[in-house]
Amino acid sequence: MPTTQLREISAASRLEHVRYAIRDLACVADEVTRQGHKILPLNIGDPITFDFETPAHLIEAVHQAMHEGKNGYAPSSGVKEALDAIRGEAARKGITSIQDVFVTSGVSETVDICLAALLNPGDNLLTPCPDYPLYSAVLAKLGINLNTYYLNEDDGWQPDLDDLKKKITPRTRGIVLINPNNPTGSVCTRQMLEQIAELARQHNLVIFSDEIYDKLIMDDDPHVATAAVGPDVPVITFGGLSKNYLAPGWRIGWGIASGDASVIKPYLEGVNKLLRARLCANHPEQYAIRPALEGPQDHLPEVKRKLRSRRDLTMKWCTETPRVRCVAPRGAFYAYPSIDIPEGDDVFVAELIRQKHVMVVHGSGFGQRPLTQHFRIVFLPDEKTLTRAYNAIGDFLRERYH
Repeated sequence: MPTTQLREISAASRLEHVRYAIRDLACVADEVTRQGHKILPLNIGDPITFDFETPAHLIEAVHQAMHEGKNGYAPSSGVKEALDAIRGEAARKGITSIQDVFVTSGVSETVDICLAALLNPGDNLLTPCPDYPLYSAVLAKLGINLNTYYLNEDDGWQPDLDDLKKKITPRTRGIVLINPNNPTGSVCTRQMLEQIAELARQHNLVIFSDEIYDKLIMDDDPHVATAAVGPDVPVITFGGLSKNYLAPGWRIGWGIASGDASVIKPYLEGVNKLLRARLCANHPEQYAIRPALEGPQDHLPEVKRKLRSRRDLTMKWCTETPRVRCVAPRGAFYAYPSIDIPEGDDVFVAELIRQKHVMVVHGSGFGQRPLTQHFRIVFLPDEKTLTRAYNAIGDFLRERYH
């Protein structure tokens, strides 16, 4: 018999800072579900959970690729026809100085690889506040301290340029933009993008422009690509099939690297080293990229019609409900109301699940200015479901904060 006593094996200490508010609430929801209640989910941005369907021609393309034996490893950067289609899409977005294109297992992997290839211990990266929690989770995994800049709620959630300027340090390596934004639904103006590109130019920064929702602008305003307004600036533009093309489970994302070739080339060598090290993205699903980007776009008008209707219903509820105020979202499928309550929004959200069985995400899980409370709504469900959820939240507000 062994005489040495095995000891508890601890997780890495840097993981103490890894948070993912959107899914961390699942334990509270599980507790409610075990009691026999049905949850109204306004927390996960998965269109397929609701009344949206992946376009049939994309499913057929993947099915055909599987039957044709495209089931082995793919090239590390992606299959040629997919890369060519992404380059064509980049050109349509006005991106002219393309230096590289690569396919990843969702934009989550694009972010992970691109940040890991750039940041050294002691460096920092400017991320928006509020932001999508993936960015802070990846930075925590890399052991990089957060350096957040505020979005200005009083200016339609545009980046607070003065705060952004103040946060740049000698160790700042880049700026993250999420446009359209998750969680606020805001869309950056061209003027704002031009000013941020100029900041990156002055301070030799890489811009990571997350444009995964770029075709889901509800009021038909044009979406402006960051790389289009700063062709010389190093920009990695993130895109994918998950949101615009309603295929989040396929985990197909991509990066488009642009800017002055002599400036960005050494960094891209590091990106490609990591792409090779993880072998490849899902192979057969890559054959949906060309039909998605070059084929019929018939699903988009109907998707945007539904989102407009559900956004308008959401805004009507926010306007009519005491203690709630909301900037109207312009893109994606999120609203980010502020709430005037005497306790933390994390408590509000947990108790809302327990008492009314409606699941939203607390604003503190995305980051927010001190002394403010928010919650994020995913308005993907149909109008009947949303009305039921909003009635329940309204009742909860009246009962708890009368």
